[in-house]
Amino acid sequence: MRKLTCHEPQPITREEAESAFASGDSEEIALALVNVTFHDPDWRWIQEKCLGFAQNDIAAVRQIAVTCLGHLARIHRVLDLDRVLPIVEELSGDPEVQVSDALDDIQMYMKVDGRGQ
Repeated sequence: MRKLTCHEPQPITREEAESAFASGDSEEIALALVNVTFHDPDWRWIQEKCLGFAQNDIAAVRQIAVTCLGHLARIHRVLDLDRVLPIVEELSGDPEVQVSDALDDIQMYMKVDGRGQ
């Protein structure tokens, strides 16, 4: 497995993002997901992509998905918590995924406690 590298998020089109998502390449998926999280104004579309990738077989993709949910909370200050929190809670039991930073962002920027209140 390749190590994911850090890049400054860049604007990309939805078509470019969808192409990267369909590639199956974890680095392309991660880069595209970060790019749309930082630059696409449609938080619901981004949230749905993150939730889908949170169930991916590749641990690095699950990790970037949950990280981007935290970024989404910070950037847009909105999430569908009824959908997001159960997935983040489920991922908290995944030994290959670290959720604490994302959960901290969700709690801080969405003004919720650890139980989604």
